[in-house]
Amino acid sequence: MGPAELVQAAAMARRFYLEGKSKIQIAEEFGVSRFKVARVLETALERDLVRIEIRVPAELDAERSDALRARFGLRHAVVVESPAEADESPDPENLGEVAADLLGELVAEGDVLGLAWGRSTIHMAAALDKLPPCTVVQLTGVYDAGTAERGSVEAVRRAAQVSGGDAHPIYAPMLLPDAATAAALRHQTGIARAFDYFDKVTVAAVSIGSWEAGISTVHDMLSDEERARYASYGVAAEMSAHLFDRDGRRVGRDLGERCITVEADRLRRIPEVVAIAGGQRKADAIGAVLRSGLVTSLVTDTAAADLLLGSPPGLRPALERADPDA
Repeated sequence: MGPAELVQAAAMARRFYLEGKSKIQIAEEFGVSRFKVARVLETALERDLVRIEIRVPAELDAERSDALRARFGLRHAVVVESPAEADESPDPENLGEVAADLLGELVAEGDVLGLAWGRSTIHMAAALDKLPPCTVVQLTGVYDAGTAERGSVEAVRRAAQVSGGDAHPIYAPMLLPDAATAAALRHQTGIARAFDYFDKVTVAAVSIGSWEAGISTVHDMLSDEERARYASYGVAAEMSAHLFDRDGRRVGRDLGERCITVEADRLRRIPEVVAIAGGQRKADAIGAVLRSGLVTSLVTDTAAADLLLGSPPGLRPALERADPDA
């Protein structure tokens, strides 16, 4: 390109990339066709006259995020950099911080926000600093009723405080000794009031656990005999006390009868369900839940994302919300 061409290309590029003018407007200004403008802009990129740089915060991995979204048919996928100890520490706390920012984008005034028990959702609630006015409801009982102040009850209260909306916590354990006790608790006034909100939830945040000690709260609450029985069904993941095999099919459904938790069918009807989970040890479990059709979005880390991108997405991507058992 000669000097005149370079000057013209630079001027056109400035109009297009910095001033936001259309190719038609630029063509009229310079007295050329819009096709000429398109060729000049293309040449400016090829000759390195124009450099396009896409910047996101250093902790976000935009390329992996987009690849993961496309592979599993998710509405949103946000991948953050894994800490150095990611191999040993699933669900690093920075996942909760990013998930809190994501909820700030997704929740609108008048929504009903549902929070399920989980370390990552508790971290997320602690990191919340802005939410539109909304109602907040607890979707599961607590891991240990004696630690409710530090767990999901406090997470619900925190989210409601930030939003200025009403809170509907559940003061009950997640897992009960038998189905009859669980059924009786579901009819108690406070718990029944929270359950009445389940069909009104518009955005939910859930955690995912793999079927091993210390990584799944449900696994840790069961006896050795019960763990072995559910493991024989091929359990690969747990979410809100629902168990899934590697293909996303629900197994061990009798466990749900003993639990205070949102039903799977109700979860599937919630317009936006954000799962928060990361770490290599949870990658298989995350993949299983994505194949279940129960979640629409994911916040994870690079350690899990790399393994997920190398695994098959399943017959139905997550956004279709289809039940693999149907």
